[in-house]
Amino acid sequence: MLDDLNLISKIDKTNMLDAVAGFPEQIKEAKEIVEHTHIPIILKIDNIIISGMGASAISGDIVQTLFRDKIDIPIYVNRQYNLPKWANKDTLVLSQSYSGNTEETLSTFKHAYQKHCKIIGISSGGKLQELCERRELPHIKIPAGIQPRAATGYILFSSIFLLKKIGVLTDDIESEINETIIVTEEFRNQNKKDIPKTSNISKQYAEKIFDKTPQVYGWGIYTPIARRWCTQFNENSKIVCRWDEIPECNHNDIVGWSMNPKVTKNFICILFRDSENETIYMSKRIDFMKKLFEDVAGGVIEVQVKGKKRLAKMMYAMYLGDFISCYLGILRNVDPTPVDAITELKNELAKI
Repeated sequence: MLDDLNLISKIDKTNMLDAVAGFPEQIKEAKEIVEHTHIPIILKIDNIIISGMGASAISGDIVQTLFRDKIDIPIYVNRQYNLPKWANKDTLVLSQSYSGNTEETLSTFKHAYQKHCKIIGISSGGKLQELCERRELPHIKIPAGIQPRAATGYILFSSIFLLKKIGVLTDDIESEINETIIVTEEFRNQNKKDIPKTSNISKQYAEKIFDKTPQVYGWGIYTPIARRWCTQFNENSKIVCRWDEIPECNHNDIVGWSMNPKVTKNFICILFRDSENETIYMSKRIDFMKKLFEDVAGGVIEVQVKGKKRLAKMMYAMYLGDFISCYLGILRNVDPTPVDAITELKNELAKI
């Protein structure tokens, strides 16, 4: 089924797979966009809030995790209608919304403005761009026309290039960016829809996950990637999924797996492996979990990440999940693009 291009085109009516395939080009475009956007000099930043929902917030999670030990300024990811009380005039707020019309993001923008925070907007237009222009605040405009979850390259890398441009990020990231482009281009060329299943790891994993509920486990730099996999399964595959974090889940989650065999056989567990980054303690934990899941779950997938530096490894793992989720949707005979339940909720909220 996954090698039938005509069938894929009939199911993937709005070409989500093609949009996903454009990720490496989004990185390159984001760099050009930020370089040509005027950003005033910011003299004092005590903390950073990345405010957004969905893919915009996960981009914030990735930035927060990636630069956890590289930036002296704390980064906080905000998924609420308002900001924490401590936000003030020395807080930099990155207000992120692909459409520019996300209800929660617009609310926090206004809250940030009232608190005199320093604000930079990132969107493809919408009300967010209007608010920035009306208040003469910097706005990074990214291309429109795709689903927000397929625009992660634009949102994530715009914020990375922005932090570099304003001097918050002082490390040289060019080599990491370049490696990330190479790794994701190679991956895309090996996993796009015209590559047969025998040579396409994303299609193979999608078939393993089919008819099971995925449980994705992240750790360290792969924690936000696990969350991303989960939301992509939700939206692209239209299935229930859950994610958790190691080592925290070793203090609770594993007990639930140990004595519930009738239920746990319906699940498939996904673990990220990175021998270069795994400490002896983390390796022992993951090995223990793998053995436990092999005994009680319906299957286990160990994802061996590729790349040398952290950003490339994170993006390889994220990109793999993007492709798998689309192929899984196609296996389930559902178009990866529509998100009817979200649209219905937004319509209900609009009545308030």
